[in-house]
Parts: sequence; structure tokens; C-alpha cells
Amino acid sequence: SETLLFILGELPYITGLYEAARSELEDDENLSVDGIKELALTARDRYRLELKSKGRKITPKLLSVYFRYVRNLSLIERRMTPDLYTLVKAAQQVAGDQFAIQIAETAREYPFVHLLPFDKLSFGIEQAQLPNGTMLEMSNRLPGNPISWRNCELSPKPPKPKQDEWEMKWDPFKQCSWPPEDVAIEKFRTSVKDHALNLLGVDLARTEKFTTSMKDGLDLRETLRNWHTGELHVKVLPPSRGKLDCVIMLFDSPADPRDYPYRLTWHAEHQDESTLAFFATDYRKDMVGPGIGMATYGGALFLFPPRPVQDIWNDFQFDFVDTLEERLLVAACHYSQEPHIAVLSEAPPGIGWRRLAKRYQKKLIHVPLGRFSQETIQQLRMFHVLNGQNIRSYAAHYIRKA
Repeated sequence: SETLLFILGELPYITGLYEAARSELEDDENLSVDGIKELALTARDRYRLELKSKGRKITPKLLSVYFRYVRNLSLIERRMTPDLYTLVKAAQQVAGDQFAIQIAETAREYPFVHLLPFDKLSFGIEQAQLPNGTMLEMSNRLPGNPISWRNCELSPKPPKPKQDEWEMKWDPFKQCSWPPEDVAIEKFRTSVKDHALNLLGVDLARTEKFTTSMKDGLDLRETLRNWHTGELHVKVLPPSRGKLDCVIMLFDSPADPRDYPYRLTWHAEHQDESTLAFFATDYRKDMVGPGIGMATYGGALFLFPPRPVQDIWNDFQFDFVDTLEERLLVAACHYSQEPHIAVLSEAPPGIGWRRLAKRYQKKLIHVPLGRFSQETIQQLRMFHVLNGQNIRSYAAHYIRKA
């Protein structure tokens, strides 16, 4: 079934849809177009099933971009319908290698091949291989569009035996991060900090009656509230909004400790990195290359400028809290040198968390997770753990975002 593409005049999956429509006496007039849409939707469902939360969100908007890409590539090649290369290449450019692989695997499936009572042949371009290995020259009497070989490099997920071998060879005494991901998460930390500072400035703003200056702009709400007096009110923002040296990111809250067994405190390698404490999924369960594992953040604590701290997960002074999020919170309050701490999460911190912060004379500034692109958040949550700095020399060959 994997080589039927070479002898059928169209994609095996589309041929299967025609056969199914014929057997059910259904209308197949527009199946050459609707079949492409159904192929993409089937590939999307399999993509979601395989990668779950690690994959990109294949939204209707992204699919519309994909179909537009397919249409444009087909027109460039002077085709009325796309071929397999066009479908796979567009999927790779729009949604990454893993979605492109699902498109390719789905497109070459023919659902009725197991019903054929014949020995299996392997087909190529104008040739076939018999079950005994004999090669034969073949001629298609209904050739259709000409077929040619074209390259499309995809990086599939390593097979399970290979992943088990890489896990077995892992040296537990060496670990480091992947620098491009460090840069990306540090930029995001800076963005979260800037949002928190803006919110802090809004909280510290005050309103006063208009006299001789508009100050920082007209306060419409207060002016309308005092409309009966005929007075104008203006906003006054403080000149200094303070500083933030600590950011907490909670991507999955409340977090199940069984889902996030990998808990660590990483110290900065240079002055442009934060001191990082986090809880994440087990990287050993998702090996992507020799000495390269992939994990997903559940939550993280960033201290910048970096400073030496004890491992918060083994520090007995934080044992009075129960949850992973609370441990990050009390560690942030303990090591932060500023009165405010930024907390990125879906829901605002509750009364219990604010009491914990007040215990250390700190205040929490909530930054809603919805302010940022969910696609960006999803990609930033995935990071790779390398088995030593020497792995960085070839890690780019194996690391691919979903």
C-alpha cells in the first residue's frame, strides 16, 4: 500500500474516497477537491492524537493558510489539483515537519488494499518488484501527469527502540540547556516583566482635579462620575515605577506533581541568563537524539540579574508549602530583592498566595496568560535537555519544533 502512489493516477487516499462513495452510491462530483480537505482534517486528527499538547494547534485559520499555500504552489506548477509533493511541502512550511509527515502518511493510504487477494508488489516509477525480489519494467497505459523525483527533507520522530537506547546511554552527571531556547525564553521573560511594570504603573496612578495642566491625560471615568459638579479630573502617573528582578511563569496550574517529576534549579552560564528553577515533564520519556531529551515546562521561576541560590526543591526551609506552584512562589519571595513579583498565569493569584507573599513583605503582580499568543506559549514550553555541552555541536541536527 505504501507504493500505490506510483501506479494510481491520483493520491491513494483520494482513490479510496472515490471507492467508498461508489460503494455507498454517494455523490462524488467534487471529491477531487473535498477529498484534499478531508485528507488534511484526517492528518490533523492523527497529529493531535500523536503529539497531544506538544504539537501546534492546527486551527481553522492555519488550515486556511495551508490550503491557500497549496493552491498557489499548484498554480505555479500549472496543475489544477495538488500532487503529494505540494501537499507535504506546504504542510512543512505552515505547520512543521511532524504535520507534513502525517499528511504524507495519510495521503498514501488505500483503505481497501487488504481486501485484494493478490501477492504484494512494490512499485516505483515505471518498475515493480515481485515478492521474490525480481525487478520488472512497468508501463502505465493511463499515465496522467508526468511523475518525477523531488526532495523534501523531513525529520521523523525516532523509533522507540532507538529512544530506549539513547536513554540507556544517558550520563546522569551531565546536563545543560540548548542556547537558542535560552535566548527565546529570556526574551519572553523580559516581555512579561515589561507587562508587569506597565500594570504596576497603572496601579500606582492617582487622580486629581484639573487646575493648570493636563498631567498624564484626562481621566474620563472620574470626570463622568463628577459630571454634576462640572469639574475635570486628570491622571497622574508616578515618575518611577520601580523594578522587577523576579518573574514566575505558571503554564499549567493547578499542576499535578505526577505529570512533572523533573524539578531542578539551573544556574546561569553568563550574565545575560537568569537563575532558573522549574518543574517539567520527564525528558527521558521523549528522547529526540543521542544525548538529547525534550521536556515541557509546567512552571518556572526566573531571577535576573542571576545570583547563586540553593536548589529550591531540596531546600528544607520551603517544606512548609504543599504544591509545586507554592514552592516557586515562596522561593521567589525569599530570593527576590524587590518588593514586587510578576506572576504569569491564567487565573489571578488567590488569597492564599497573596498571604504567602505578604509573609515576606512582597506583592504579586498578575500578568494574564491570555495576553500572549497561545502558539508562542506552546512553543516556549517545550525545551531540550542536553547530556553535556559537547552535545551542542550536533544538537541542531536533531532538534525540531513540532
